[in-house]
Amino acid sequence: MVAKISIVIPTLDAADSLPACLEALFEGLTAGLIRELIVSDGGSQDATCAIADEAGAHVLTGPASRGGQLRRGCAGAKGEWLLVLHADTVLDRAWSQVVGDHIEVSGQGAYFRLGFRAGGFAPAWVAGWANLRSRLFGLPYGDQGLLVRRAVYERVGGYPDQPLMEDVALVRALPRLSGLPVRATTSASRYRAGWLRRGARNLWTLTRYFAGADPQKLAARYRR
Repeated sequence: MVAKISIVIPTLDAADSLPACLEALFEGLTAGLIRELIVSDGGSQDATCAIADEAGAHVLTGPASRGGQLRRGCAGAKGEWLLVLHADTVLDRAWSQVVGDHIEVSGQGAYFRLGFRAGGFAPAWVAGWANLRSRLFGLPYGDQGLLVRRAVYERVGGYPDQPLMEDVALVRALPRLSGLPVRATTSASRYRAGWLRRGARNLWTLTRYFAGADPQKLAARYRR
């Protein structure tokens, strides 16, 4: 039986985080789920591409744009299903059993529960809000991962080539997604300036995007 999942990971100078992400995926290989691993790199200057190559990934290179990188990666995928993950995301153990069961009985796309590699009230609160937002409004972000049939992904046009909110744009175009009982733990580094401050900034950026703001301008402001 041909393995059904193509894993797509966008990277940019991710040498410190990528190994843990890849190590967690190994169980999916032994379970016969993973057909291929595609790393879509945006011009890393560190050892990211060498790490991906050593892991047996098909490495694609091109301009640094999260949406563009994901679009290139998914365009070359051959699996029946796509599993898109960020390079700093680590799936909990036994994820392969849950994902395998899901794709055998459902054609519905899915996402994971968000967690952070940080302790305390603020990380738990931010992750809790993200998981609640996903359930109530059907709006998971890219750091929660995305599992979707390739045919469905292609039917809605795939990721737009934009540097920010590419995950939101795609999720809004997809049929309703289901949440999987598996945690995707991600880096807390972008919250160094403060959890509540960053959370409020994310919400304001999302609001402006929904109001029609240009993703290029949003990205420039977001990264300052």
